[in-house]
Amino acid sequence: MTRLNVDPARAFLNEGVAVRAFPAAAVEVGTDRQVLWREAFGALFYDPSAPATTPDTIFDLASLTKVIVTTSLAMRQVDAGGLSLDDVVADRISEWRGHDRETVTVRDLLAHASGLTAWLPLFRDYAGRREYQHAIATLALEYAPRTQSIYSDLGFMLLGFILEDAGRQPFSEQGTALVAELGIEPLAFQPPATWRERIAPTEVDPWRGRQLVGEVHDENCWALGGAAGHAGLFGSVVAVGQFAQRMLQALASAPASDSPRLASNATLREFLTKSRVPGSSRALGWDTMLPTSSCGSRMSSEAFGHTGFTGTSLWIDPVSNVYVVLLTNRVHPTRKNEAIRPIRARLHDAIMESLGKNEQEV
Repeated sequence: MTRLNVDPARAFLNEGVAVRAFPAAAVEVGTDRQVLWREAFGALFYDPSAPATTPDTIFDLASLTKVIVTTSLAMRQVDAGGLSLDDVVADRISEWRGHDRETVTVRDLLAHASGLTAWLPLFRDYAGRREYQHAIATLALEYAPRTQSIYSDLGFMLLGFILEDAGRQPFSEQGTALVAELGIEPLAFQPPATWRERIAPTEVDPWRGRQLVGEVHDENCWALGGAAGHAGLFGSVVAVGQFAQRMLQALASAPASDSPRLASNATLREFLTKSRVPGSSRALGWDTMLPTSSCGSRMSSEAFGHTGFTGTSLWIDPVSNVYVVLLTNRVHPTRKNEAIRPIRARLHDAIMESLGKNEQEV
């Protein structure tokens, strides 16, 4: 069994609580077959009466939705023949018209290279798929497609709509079915009331005029009903760890026959291949390792992962057969708190150093 000295990493998370980088945090480190470390830190919010964080605490996963659900559904549609990475968006979204965007493909949306801007407060004027789809599809592009990569929530909203049509089922229902098939829990859109007492609050939202508990933090996702291609998923560190194991198992040269199939090995590897977009670290859906990223400098060059605005992250290193899940509610009580940034990299470096990964593989 792999041994892991968690004391240095534990110290960073205790420090994070102490300096109010986040009130609550949960971490899990594991391989494709075992959990090496799972621990919770702090309390759900800043009050002496606040319940302590546990491994069962539910967090708003924010943009981890993009990789856990949206990218996974896209891989499955590619495997099933219901979607091609080279399908042009104009064939899938009727309003997507114009010479500036006629060559944009599903691959471009996944690689954040479609030309769409990063984010807009569409929730102020629009609600529901019909209004959002029209607004995004007719928006002037910020740059020529494939000339650069700008991380775009808007692109993943369109992907959610495309997947909804390809799967002939609401996006949230497809995501729920995927999670159930993979045997991952607790993980859900629009978490039930029975989860409320163990949900870590996010922001005291001035726009909605209330403290958000079990209600998606992302305003655009909220205006889309709480489930969208870019955000909306809630879950525990245990559930995200289970997903990470499914990823590692699917990447194995001889995956276990008893494991639920996430996607074919060939499709998964194509999605994890770094794009050729100039200056981009993005693969399809996933980000890839840079020594300056949130995964630190000790993971291999084949590592891939993603972060979430609420203070969540998932990084997977297939070379070392290890994953690291970090869930926090760093946006409580305000999104202006960015003290988590240095902690993420230091935490991952401490974990990899404990595993004997003392320098980046190149």
